[in-house]
Amino acid sequence: MKTAILMMAHGSRIAEANDAAREVAAMVKEMTGFEIVEVAFRELHQPDIQSGIDACVARGAQRVLLMPYFLFMGAHVQHDLPEEIEEAKKRHPALIMEMGGHLGAHRKLAEIESERIGEALDRLGWR
Repeated sequence: MKTAILMMAHGSRIAEANDAAREVAAMVKEMTGFEIVEVAFRELHQPDIQSGIDACVARGAQRVLLMPYFLFMGAHVQHDLPEEIEEAKKRHPALIMEMGGHLGAHRKLAEIESERIGEALDRLGWR
């Protein structure tokens, strides 16, 4: 059974912010070896989540793991994203769709923040 990963990001009017989500998806694809890794956006940018799901199906996915690329457990993660999945089930009743966890508080995020702090301290000459 072919599995796709759909990273669901917020979306921004700023193109670079959306490009960053695509870059992370490319890294995820490389790290995981999944053939189908797509990115879709909840707001402000295309493709929207419904189009992202459709793209996974068009590429042969029979099941989709929808991953919230969101830091916090806010309204989008709790309500909006599950509603998107329910909407897609109407168009793709045979498709298996499940949602994974949001980024949340994770040691690796603290490591990244620590790296960014170090970069800022060096740039500012504060160390």
